[in-house]
Amino acid sequence: MTELPAARIDLLHQPDMETLRPPFSTHKPRILILYGSLREVSYSRLLAQESGRLLEHFGCEVRIFNPEGLPLPDGAPISHPKVQELRSLSEWSEGQVWVSPERHGAMTGIMKAQIDWIPLTVGSVRPTQGKTLAVMEVSGGSQSFNAVNQLRILGRWMRMITIPNQSSVAKAFQEFDKDGRMKPSAYYDRVVDVCEELVKFTLLTRDASAYLTDRYSERKEDADKLEQRVGLKSI
Repeated sequence: MTELPAARIDLLHQPDMETLRPPFSTHKPRILILYGSLREVSYSRLLAQESGRLLEHFGCEVRIFNPEGLPLPDGAPISHPKVQELRSLSEWSEGQVWVSPERHGAMTGIMKAQIDWIPLTVGSVRPTQGKTLAVMEVSGGSQSFNAVNQLRILGRWMRMITIPNQSSVAKAFQEFDKDGRMKPSAYYDRVVDVCEELVKFTLLTRDASAYLTDRYSERKEDADKLEQRVGLKSI
């Protein structure tokens, strides 16, 4: 066996195939959708709603968070009702969809504010760790991927399982009819692809997410803390 002098061998766990393949839960996948605009005619909201319909068709329970009234990060206490609503929905979810307009070559501040209000940690609990994530964007001009690329960075930072597929809808004002429904197009087909893939990844990973995100460095940190406490008690 290869020598690993820098590692604690007792904390190096071999992959456990049985734990990686637990029995599948039978409840509907729980998906939270966030969108990044407060406009009266909001194409990110319309795309969020269209995605919600598709996800419900694929057997999910879907909730869409309305960001209207959400304060700026650190601009209100976490007891604010909209902050509590958002955090509760994030905790409830097993997967999420983030849909942002592209503004000035980036995601909107409204989108970023929602993500910033979702904590990375609450005590020893990481509220988004191991949840699946799909990212989408709408733009008023030619197709761009600036917003979805930024959303992917945030998803990784939030320790989420961001699926490979993504959607970028260019000239979004042309892609929805007067009733707010997305028209048939290659863009719509990609949205279907993304939703279908998100459901599959969520079903595949949700029951094993705790094991998938079990890390050597965190086991080592916990062991060091326990040994320190035991050592203090023996003094």
